[in-house]
Amino acid sequence: MLKNPKYVYKRDGRKVPFDRKKITTAIYKAAASCGGHNLELSKSLSNKVVEFLIEHFPQNTILTVENVQDVVEKVLIEEGRARTAKAYILYRHNRAETRRVKRETKRNLGNIPYDIIWRTLLWNVDYNVETVDKLNGWIKSGKFPELVSVCERSYEEQVDTIAREIVENSDKLRIVIVTGPSSSGKTTTTIKLRERLKNYGLKLVSLNVDSYFFDIELHPRDEYGDYDFETPEALDLNLVNEHLNKLLDGKTIQVPRYDFKTGHREKETDSLKLHKNEIILIDSLHGLYSQMTGNIPDESLFKLYIETLAQLKDREGEFVRWADIRMMRRMIRDKLQRSYDPIRTVGHWHYVRRSELKHIIPFIHQADYILNSALAYELPVLKHYLFKFFPEIIRTYRNEPGRQDAYFRAERVYKLLGALEEVTDDSPIPGNSLLREFIGGSIYQY
Repeated sequence: MLKNPKYVYKRDGRKVPFDRKKITTAIYKAAASCGGHNLELSKSLSNKVVEFLIEHFPQNTILTVENVQDVVEKVLIEEGRARTAKAYILYRHNRAETRRVKRETKRNLGNIPYDIIWRTLLWNVDYNVETVDKLNGWIKSGKFPELVSVCERSYEEQVDTIAREIVENSDKLRIVIVTGPSSSGKTTTTIKLRERLKNYGLKLVSLNVDSYFFDIELHPRDEYGDYDFETPEALDLNLVNEHLNKLLDGKTIQVPRYDFKTGHREKETDSLKLHKNEIILIDSLHGLYSQMTGNIPDESLFKLYIETLAQLKDREGEFVRWADIRMMRRMIRDKLQRSYDPIRTVGHWHYVRRSELKHIIPFIHQADYILNSALAYELPVLKHYLFKFFPEIIRTYRNEPGRQDAYFRAERVYKLLGALEEVTDDSPIPGNSLLREFIGGSIYQY
């Protein structure tokens, strides 16, 4: 057993004296944020933390800050201090975000506002689904359908809020843009938003910007010779702006049709005209990109940004990466709808991330509303569709020097999925669920 701890390793590698007063202070602050101000109780709880460290860590261990904080969470929960534990988890997350911002100062404009992240984490804690093991607990207990229900309700409530906000400003809005990174759920959200706004009596006209891709031979290519669909330069932005201005002027446009299987625009087009009291509704990956609506006044636009803001910790204590969830969604969709091998999707993902970091993330602050499309139940479902593919993906990219990003990403996701229970029966997932956009079985036509 560990003797009375004398030192602790900080995150920057420094070894500093162990100070139980800091544990007491952290517990007290967490309790105070919930209305509790009992210093003696905080001291008692911090003593229990130290006792646990002494009893469960080997002799001569030099603890890390993470070791200590993990035990604080454990003690608070086991002592029946759920509200304090929740506040402490939020405190840890807050500090982690502060450290990340210091490391990534240059990307400050691209950060999701912290209050949105905190509310998401709080929701996960409230529903006991902030860790992989707790998510597994829902499945093992046979309560997966209940989890699906609460997750779907949370998402639908967000869409309700957005619809009301648009209605309240409908006297000046001419264009509503639903935007976000790849596989965040833009298409389904757009459909649901249309349904709600129609119920409010608003007439909507959809403009599918994906129809404006250049023919594939005109797309940018990288050093490997692959076509890059992720950059906004793959879209005919001049034509997009021209058509938007014509629509706002009451003119008729000819919307192109794009065939993703051939990579070419078809000869046929679709006529589109914006009538009085109608609003243009756009679902676009690059809706926040300045050249997308460069000639449109800001007061005429409502910009909705969607991201998978999952707040789930893996067994290493790290939060699951949002982009990894979206990549898994896209792997399934690409396979089912575009006949792409999952190996290809993972290998192509560096384009997705490069374009997001350059053309999407820096403009998040321009959004009028940020919607969380992550569904706390979805990873065990995604595992059913994808887990078997990862060994081959890892083998494919392990020894390719130019694709080490794909190798490391595949290993990380494979490890995550390996820790999760698998859900093979997706029948509890409703036909109008956002997840159906990716796994199939949706009541909507995409």
